[in-house]
Amino acid sequence: MPQTDVMGSLTRPWRRWSLVRSTVVIQLAVVLGIVAVVTAMVVVNAQREAREAAGDRSLSVARAVAAAPSVIAAFGTDDPSAHLQPYAERVRAGADVDFITIMSPEGVRYTHPDPAQIGGTFLGNLGDAPSGGTLRETFSGTLGPSVRAVVPVRSGPDGGAVVGLVAVGVTIENVGERVAEQVPWIVLTALAAAVLGVAGSVVIGRRLHRVTGGMGPAEVTRTLAYYSSVLHAIREGLLILDEHGRVVLANDEAVRLLGLPDPLPSGFTLDDVDLPPTVVRALTGAGSTIDEIVLTEERVIVVSRRPARTDDSAAGQGRSGAVVTMRDHTELERLARELDTATSFSDALRAHAHESANRLHAVVSLLELGRSDAALELATTELATTQALADRVVAAIDEPVLAALLLGKTAQADERGVALTIEAAGSAQEAGVSTRDLVTVVGNLVDNAVDAAGAGPPPRWVHVAIDATEGLMVEVSDSGAGIAAADRDRVFDRGWSTKDGAGAHQGLGLALVAQVVHRLDGEIELAETGGATLFRATLPAAPAVVEPA
Repeated sequence: MPQTDVMGSLTRPWRRWSLVRSTVVIQLAVVLGIVAVVTAMVVVNAQREAREAAGDRSLSVARAVAAAPSVIAAFGTDDPSAHLQPYAERVRAGADVDFITIMSPEGVRYTHPDPAQIGGTFLGNLGDAPSGGTLRETFSGTLGPSVRAVVPVRSGPDGGAVVGLVAVGVTIENVGERVAEQVPWIVLTALAAAVLGVAGSVVIGRRLHRVTGGMGPAEVTRTLAYYSSVLHAIREGLLILDEHGRVVLANDEAVRLLGLPDPLPSGFTLDDVDLPPTVVRALTGAGSTIDEIVLTEERVIVVSRRPARTDDSAAGQGRSGAVVTMRDHTELERLARELDTATSFSDALRAHAHESANRLHAVVSLLELGRSDAALELATTELATTQALADRVVAAIDEPVLAALLLGKTAQADERGVALTIEAAGSAQEAGVSTRDLVTVVGNLVDNAVDAAGAGPPPRWVHVAIDATEGLMVEVSDSGAGIAAADRDRVFDRGWSTKDGAGAHQGLGLALVAQVVHRLDGEIELAETGGATLFRATLPAAPAVVEPA
């Protein structure tokens, strides 16, 4: 280990602490700091309140003494001190104050806790007391610092001239003693608060330990960074929904597949984006789904959904949400359809090869019998039929890929005893529709028509009409049994099919056709004409490309 790492681990050991330990220590420090500050504030407040109480008590006692008739009468005698000193000491002992000094208006003492101070001058301010006011102050006198009050003594109970003054006080030392009596309770309260804080920290620490698995802050940060990288790097879309259907997390692939805003606004739900209702139901519905195929306007998506429940309650009362994964099967679906077409074409070629072998054996046998004219007629007739079919399709369709598709579909239909006829007008190449979309629309409509006609009674036929004079219109009609009136509104829904059984592509062909037509702002309709079922797909012409001057 490098020396810097060793020194860093020795001088900063807290960096190796777990998140739980770090949190508990920080909480303890905060709690103890708060307790210390609050304790200091309580002590200071207690001192302030004790001084206020001492001042109030001093003022109340001073006013009571100044209003006593015996005190007022004593000022009219030759020796006021002889009458006032015993009285002042009795009141001082009963009123819980440290001194009561009764004096002349000039401040000459008549009473004092220390008899030796009688006759001396009062130490301290008299304020407005000689003129009839009152005074409260903290001052250091003969007994030390004290909180005192000075009030006048008037010649009569109801008022009159000021004939003397009364000063009553409580020393700061006694005030501190009263505060000290409260300190143990303050300390006990602070300790109780600290114990509660420690207990709360321990509870929170245990909770954090369960949540974080004992990881430290650096480990948590690193793990979150890894998880974030993984979520954004995987090629499978991931969507997490809370119990209210709000999107909690969507990785990059989910944003791309569903066309979600990035970043997601707060409180965003799937109802806030333009998605087909079937897609929203698949993503937000109740229960679990595995590999359900849904169609957006541009994509074929395979969705798996599983409910998620938090562990808020051992009784299963936690909040519910859902984790949804999705995969883009647009290209895979296209390849699967092409593979199905290639497989069907291969089967047709195999059947043709078998039939050709039979005809070849017949030709050879005729040659061996010396019937060369009959052998030549049989061979040229088969060749002419095959060539005529290819010429008819290629002449009708100027798009090579579409022509090859229809040629293969013609061979497939022929093997199933279905006569497929083709009629075309205009140039499919100039219609502005991509080859991929053409194959999807025409291939699926023809497949469904051949299936329907093949399951019906003879004569079995399928007619394909392609008009590319203005935009592109594809009409496919068949001699099948037709579609019930109750099912006409569902023929383009994903999963609807008249075929028996189920499969990954069951009920997907017409839905894919509708997806392409709607994406290109076209129209598709179902009609009955003369007992035949007719599907008509109309696509608008592509906008003309203006060449730069």
